[in-house]
Amino acid sequence: MEPSMKKAYFSVGYQSRQLLVAEIDAIREALIKHQIHLFIFVDQYRFSPQEQHQMMQQAFRDIADADLLIAEVSEKAIGVGIEIGYAAALQKPVICLRNAGAEHSTTASGTAAHSLTYTNAGAIAAVLEPILAELAPLLVA
Repeated sequence: MEPSMKKAYFSVGYQSRQLLVAEIDAIREALIKHQIHLFIFVDQYRFSPQEQHQMMQQAFRDIADADLLIAEVSEKAIGVGIEIGYAAALQKPVICLRNAGAEHSTTASGTAAHSLTYTNAGAIAAVLEPILAELAPLLVA
């Protein structure tokens, strides 16, 4: 990651990560256009069940270091909800994305600055682009 690039922390459940390859690629492409690096926590670290405290402390450090948080909330995951709440408490912009066929989480959407719905991976850029165009100039790299 270049020093001048902004960073988006991507919050996704560990189980969901492998199912969302096309969606994550679409998000990454949309972010690159705004010089924002996509940081995916579950791709960077592996923690044992006994390391839950270390895992969350690392997540909190990485969220604090990010400029915004993007959460994929098509599948409900407690960890994703915690990360959304933490980012919101730090006054980071939070964007929640969910597939139109997924159950709506009022808690996640109610915490997010932006709650977006997409129909497929190809539609993600269209829903994400206007928000990124609005946010990117406000983010300090």
